[in-house]
Amino acid sequence: MLFVDAIRSVLTQYAGFSGRARRSEYWWFYLFITIVNIVFGCLSGVAEAAVFIGLIVSLALLLPTIAVSVRRLHDTNRSGWFMLLGLIPIVGGIILLIFFTQDSKPGPNRFGPNPKDPAASGLVA
Repeated sequence: MLFVDAIRSVLTQYAGFSGRARRSEYWWFYLFITIVNIVFGCLSGVAEAAVFIGLIVSLALLLPTIAVSVRRLHDTNRSGWFMLLGLIPIVGGIILLIFFTQDSKPGPNRFGPNPKDPAASGLVA
């Protein structure tokens, strides 16, 4: 999945918490969020308005970030409630990082078909 495709996929499912998200979709979107934060961080030293605009953009991207994280957990056959592990200092973040880097569970699971499966994505007739 390409960078632009991943961003488009996440933003079109802005608040979609059902289904599954591939690793590439999650990590490309994470890279996008990081780049946006770096850009607005650099601009904040130049113009005070950039701080306010950066805050608005970050708040606007919060919901899709949570949604793609939940779908990524679904892809590893875990409930989205595992996101609450992030509230545990240090250890929770490490556990979530491990979950986010794991490969998809093969075949369909309780959250939907495997997005890596060509038949599920409609690529195979």
